[in-house]
Amino acid sequence: MVVSLVYACIAPHGEPVIAPLVPPSKRDRYLQTTRAMQRLAREIRALKPHIIVIATPHNLRLRGHIGVVTAENASGTLPMFGRGPARLRVRAECDLDFGDALLAEAKRRRLPAIGANYTTARGPLSNMPLDLGTLVPLWFFIQGHRVRPKLVVVTPSREIPLSENVRFGKLIADVAEKSNKRVVFVASGDHAHAHKKSGPYGFSRAAARYDALMVKAILEDDLGLALGLSPKLVQDAKPDSLWQVAMLAGAAERLRLRSELLSYQVPAYYGMICAAFRG
Repeated sequence: MVVSLVYACIAPHGEPVIAPLVPPSKRDRYLQTTRAMQRLAREIRALKPHIIVIATPHNLRLRGHIGVVTAENASGTLPMFGRGPARLRVRAECDLDFGDALLAEAKRRRLPAIGANYTTARGPLSNMPLDLGTLVPLWFFIQGHRVRPKLVVVTPSREIPLSENVRFGKLIADVAEKSNKRVVFVASGDHAHAHKKSGPYGFSRAAARYDALMVKAILEDDLGLALGLSPKLVQDAKPDSLWQVAMLAGAAERLRLRSELLSYQVPAYYGMICAAFRG
């Protein structure tokens, strides 16, 4: 049996990529990204993973610490904000052994990671609410499996050096190698959020520069290019992707994964990238 971290990807989490959540007249704007997400989903299903590890910027915001969800279950409903033409429920069982292994190895390597549960230690009430950073990719990625993969949710920290998030990505790859399971890693993130003056973050020329450098890093199979961005550029571009991509960079380096850009769009005020990383 092939085991370890067998696949990784960068996936957006803007809700409009899920067609039922937007009016038909607006779906074409996101169609390229929606089709790329469907392709990622097909590739993930073909690998029959036991576990999907997803790094999200919108779940646990633990200042100065990387978060690892240790609840037994996780669930949520889309759309998260406002009303839409559909209500989509996403539920998953979490892999507690893998989460505990991440925390134990992080402690051994002196990485600032902390586990977080919700409501009860175990049982059906041990149920971590999912955020849009997890809900949107998971709506695509956990459908259609004969045996549904379990979930591990991790949250990067923006307060620690970016290199520590890279180290945690290497840790994920190493724990996957020891797990005797097929593991997929998802870096959930939308990119620069300052593409349009009408957006909530306004306009900055840094947005186009940030996204262009991220696309270049993927095309040249060198995520290190993205990790060297100046703090001022990142601040002005307002991405929520860099820290999850840092984790992916660590995992990809450890396992020599090769990247392929599937799509890049700016359908709204933020950039959206789909990219696959294969061994």
